[in-house]
Amino acid sequence: MLMQTTIQATAEPLSSPGKRFSKSILYLLLSFPLGIAYLVFLLTGISLGLSLLIVWIGIPILFFVLYSWWGMARFERSLAINLLQAEVPPIEIPESRKPTMREWLSKRLISSMTWKTLAFLILKFPLGLLSFIFTINAFVLILVLAICTSVLTFLIAPFVYIGIVIAGKPLSFRLGKRHIHAETMLEILGAGVTGLGLALLPLYLLQGMVWIWKELARILLGMNDQTQRIARAEAKAREEQARATRAELSRQELIANVSHELRTPVASIRAHLESLLQATEKPGTRPLTPDTLHRYLTIVHRESVRLGTLVDDLLSLARNETDKLHLNMASVEADEVVEEVYQSLLPLARKERQITLIREIEPGIPRVKADRQRLRQVLLNLVRNAITYTPDGGIIAITLKQEKLDQVVLAVSDTGIGIPEEALEKIFDRFYRTDASRTRSSGGFGLGLAIVQDLVIAMGGFINVESKVGEGSSFRVILQTA
Repeated sequence: MLMQTTIQATAEPLSSPGKRFSKSILYLLLSFPLGIAYLVFLLTGISLGLSLLIVWIGIPILFFVLYSWWGMARFERSLAINLLQAEVPPIEIPESRKPTMREWLSKRLISSMTWKTLAFLILKFPLGLLSFIFTINAFVLILVLAICTSVLTFLIAPFVYIGIVIAGKPLSFRLGKRHIHAETMLEILGAGVTGLGLALLPLYLLQGMVWIWKELARILLGMNDQTQRIARAEAKAREEQARATRAELSRQELIANVSHELRTPVASIRAHLESLLQATEKPGTRPLTPDTLHRYLTIVHRESVRLGTLVDDLLSLARNETDKLHLNMASVEADEVVEEVYQSLLPLARKERQITLIREIEPGIPRVKADRQRLRQVLLNLVRNAITYTPDGGIIAITLKQEKLDQVVLAVSDTGIGIPEEALEKIFDRFYRTDASRTRSSGGFGLGLAIVQDLVIAMGGFINVESKVGEGSSFRVILQTA
């Protein structure tokens, strides 16, 4: 009936959005105790910090107060969003890098948001007290009005009903925007108990108080558009500066490492060649035995291969750094690449290290999206790395299988020395080697895995590693199917 619809519209603050309205009332009631807590903490902390500044103890106290009131402001913003459904802008622009304590303090002291949030916390006490009193009085007023209108309704309703019966038509009129329609005794009582909606008027006044809190939260707990633009620009400038600093440090580290890595094989080649020249230049010098000559030439060959590998790795890094890495992405038969690398490195594994190299290829493997040459380079680097760190008699397995409908997993597992847990996060860093040794017999430069990660990511895949010291490691390359 129309009267039922009217009553529901009148009681809207307690019906359809009743849950939201009850949260708003909870916020108004909590404002007073929270305001007391904020005011006592701020006054006590600031007074104590200022009074103890002369003995320097006040500095950490004031820092703690500043840190705490910033946390209180974030908590208040969360309350305003969750209880008042307020649209509050961000209180700060998040940064990719966590600032140091000094940077955070400097940023807080010069930020207008710091002092706006302090103003909100201070205003929380008087406005919270006002909200608390207003809310209690509003419900008391609703109760009084409901009692008065109920008494008047029960006294007047019979006469109104008799008038409707005699007139032969229902009571119908407009009160503001609402249409009042009553025909039965029950409808007359329903309209009268609420005083034609007047008994619920304090609820709308409470909504006005809620609106005031929403506006305060929006203005004092959130950044305006101009402040957001400035903060984003400053954050971007800091990120660019940090990126430039990291790039400069990386360049210096690269120069230092490359100079050493170049010097070591060059010095070895020169020393052995000088020995060979001395043995052939001076008359009467006893000629070198075939075994000695072979050993010298083997060392020269090995070191020249190391130099070639280093140059290739550095060129790959340079292309990645300058975004000049050109990929010929296509649909690639990954099993063919596995077979090529297996056949290429099988002699190295057997003759030089007595390592068993096996491959396991799942039947029906779909093609993958990759650059064929780069995928071969990735697999070569992983298998060579496994050969380097696997002792004689160990086993290295290359496996290729499909784990998901759109993903193919290429894994290289070994029974080598393993990687310590604390080193797993750095294993793909440039020039990182778990033993930090530059002169060990393995001859690695610490660039292979960094290049592998760059190439895999460039091909749209990703790589992870699992390892246990003394048991071995497993590198998994996940590629998308074509």
